[in-house]
Amino acid sequence: MRYLSIAILFLIIACKPAKKELTAQQIIDKTIKYSGADKVANSEISFTFRGINYAAVRNDGNFKLFRNYKTDSTTVDEVLTNNGYEKYVNAQSVKVSDTMISKYSNSINSVHYFSVLPFGLNDKAVRKKLLTPSTVNGKKYYKIEITFTEDGGGEDFEDVFIYWIGKDDFLIDYLAYAYHTNGGGKRFRVLKEQCVKNGIRFVDYHNYKPLNKNIKLINIDKAFEENQLEKVSEIVLKDINVTILK
Repeated sequence: MRYLSIAILFLIIACKPAKKELTAQQIIDKTIKYSGADKVANSEISFTFRGINYAAVRNDGNFKLFRNYKTDSTTVDEVLTNNGYEKYVNAQSVKVSDTMISKYSNSINSVHYFSVLPFGLNDKAVRKKLLTPSTVNGKKYYKIEITFTEDGGGEDFEDVFIYWIGKDDFLIDYLAYAYHTNGGGKRFRVLKEQCVKNGIRFVDYHNYKPLNKNIKLINIDKAFEENQLEKVSEIVLKDINVTILK
């Protein structure tokens, strides 16, 4: 009887379905939901970054991204929308060359893009790849690589990103990227502070670069734990305000 019970127990265990692993898409969907980034699609968000004022209005795919700053007696206002870029100096429209339009547009878009991550990671140009899970400072993470198609991926479509998403909370604590502009390089961002405004999570980061440029992006988390990175800056958003549009 005892052997029969053991046999039945083994049979039950053997027949129990294996736990289904999440796909990269499912993980990204969860981190967007858990961080409240799904609310960004219909919102008004403003903040200050490195002394410059930024604001964004997003409404069902339409967007207006603003940047405002002062230099001496000059006030500069810039706006990037679905229709293009415009610049105003002391409230007067100014003509900008095509080369500078591209530069200014990328600069504005970059700050706004990083400010509301993981919003944007389900854009059509985004490609997702599930990497081998990682443990950083004792916490277990999903590791997702993000690349972009040339069509719709912008001028920096060749850049590569990696996100470390907590297996328990589905929140991004670390991110890394390899870029090609200005000679190229790699960066690794480490959570510094976080806050929630009107249901949306915002994160400040310590920003690092590798001491050895040959360190592979996929291994940069291990390089961080082994003190092979140096801190170059901090990414801090101040005076964050959020209004959710109905």
